[in-house]
Amino acid sequence: MAHVPALGLSRVLLRLLRILNLVGGAALVVAFILSFPLEPSFREFFSKQPPRIDPWLLIPTLRLWMLLAMPAIAAVHIQLTRLLEMVETVRAGDPFVPLNAVRMKTIARCMLAIQLLDLVYGIMAKTMTAAGSRIDWSFSANGWLAVVLLYVLASVFEHGARLRSDLEAMV
Repeated sequence: MAHVPALGLSRVLLRLLRILNLVGGAALVVAFILSFPLEPSFREFFSKQPPRIDPWLLIPTLRLWMLLAMPAIAAVHIQLTRLLEMVETVRAGDPFVPLNAVRMKTIARCMLAIQLLDLVYGIMAKTMTAAGSRIDWSFSANGWLAVVLLYVLASVFEHGARLRSDLEAMV
């Protein structure tokens, strides 16, 4: 396939995003681990903040939030990896392969998981607001529309691969 500058840029961007996502995940693990030995300092700090933030509710909620972020980081990593693999097939001039339909379905499932986690994050934001912190969260239909779009695109890739296979069988 002819060299398309957007494909090269996409490859670089996807690789960079995978690295940043993994670094963020590692930082999250470190923050979670450090939250235990630093808990007394956090409790003291948050109990003195105006308005008073209830550290007995805030700290466990933050820990749960960090734990729930780990599957989201894994889902993003899988999405970026599958998308990079798909870009490679486009670069090779062969995007309508059955494996790309499978990759697209995997990306859609990961996006669905992220959207479900986002709903949980919304509940947790309300909990943290009740603890005295102010966490803004709002529902957005965009991610849910992306899930639908990804499943539709997976069907398009399946159909394209099937048509290509049928065409090759006829020739």
